[in-house]
Amino acid sequence: MAAVESFQISVPQELLDQLKQKLLLASLPDELENSEWDYGAPLADIKRLVQYWQQKYDWRHQEAQINKLPQYTTRIAVNGFDDHLELHFLHQTSSVTNAIPLLFVHGWPGSFLEVTKILPLLSDVKDGEPAFHVVAPSLPNFGFSQGVKKRGFSWPQYAEACHNLMLKLGYTEYVTQGGDWGTWITRTIGLLYPSACKASHINMVAAQRPSVTETPEIALQHAVSSYTDAEKVGLQRSEWFQKEGSGYSSIQSTKPQTLGYALADSPVGLLAWIYEKLHDWTDDYPWTDDEILTWVSVYVFSTAGPAASLRIYRESTHADEEGMAIRAKVRTCVPDVKLGLAYFPKDIYVHPRSWGKSLGPVVFEHFNEKGGHFAAWECPESIAGDLKEMFGRGGGAEGCVKGKDGMS
Repeated sequence: MAAVESFQISVPQELLDQLKQKLLLASLPDELENSEWDYGAPLADIKRLVQYWQQKYDWRHQEAQINKLPQYTTRIAVNGFDDHLELHFLHQTSSVTNAIPLLFVHGWPGSFLEVTKILPLLSDVKDGEPAFHVVAPSLPNFGFSQGVKKRGFSWPQYAEACHNLMLKLGYTEYVTQGGDWGTWITRTIGLLYPSACKASHINMVAAQRPSVTETPEIALQHAVSSYTDAEKVGLQRSEWFQKEGSGYSSIQSTKPQTLGYALADSPVGLLAWIYEKLHDWTDDYPWTDDEILTWVSVYVFSTAGPAASLRIYRESTHADEEGMAIRAKVRTCVPDVKLGLAYFPKDIYVHPRSWGKSLGPVVFEHFNEKGGHFAAWECPESIAGDLKEMFGRGGGAEGCVKGKDGMS
């Protein structure tokens, strides 16, 4: 069995020099008079960020800060893929012996960095609060994990990689947290490995109208109930995303390789492509230039390159028959895993409560008044608080992991 090894990020200086040169030589487009965010990332913002990136941004400082985190790599087997994949991951263990093992799964255009703000909130706990051992991998094709070279790596394979990582670390039972792709991957884990995944908390509550065949009682309640004003606003937000914000997904789900050339070659193109989402998918979050450029730099310097991160979109929509059946099930109801739902008003999907309750045995709900898609980064106290409440004393998932209640 491959060892678990400590890891430190060390980007070669030649790549930093190459990035600076590309930024210096970048050609930017013009823009229409009075154009705003409805056209995409504004020219003035991109000019400012490119200039700062080229002249003042200090990757070595950011790298040193990230390297204070407990980072590791190991090789993980995934069925049907001959070579063991090298996974990069954070693993913060608690001093509490029976801390709850928690798998945190990021999405796109995020990374393992999304977990970093909640790490201290889950380790420095007060008396009466549960503590957690937190594992946060860079998904294959993302961050400092290895890229996949064969077709067919979709939700079940990402789920298998994460599940096998938890087993390798000695966590035969665990709980999960995720948003964006993390929502779908952790729900796939719950569907495929319900004896190990005991509960899931998600912060992208992407659901469908309750089905009479899947959840008849909830479907009946939905049929005789009216949406609240907040739910109507949420549906408007979801409709906006489908009409005005989801073009990227159509491209990445169909021709990721073509887009990949632009993102791999042009750091400015990659910056604009990601920055637009950081703006549009958050609730007026005050992004600093350093935050934006660190998120983007993780993609620039990623092991597999930024193009690899796009492939999950095509693979998930063009999976084989078994993969598509799993996708369909995960999008409706996962029956055997306790579920916590965190709603945020500026997420990309903001569906009614009755829709969310159809996703599985819901034991926890939190309707936030502020926040967006990158909840663990925007609202870390809320996500950490949810986990403590859901898995703490009197919580809906208290004691779900045998012998690991998180209490000292």
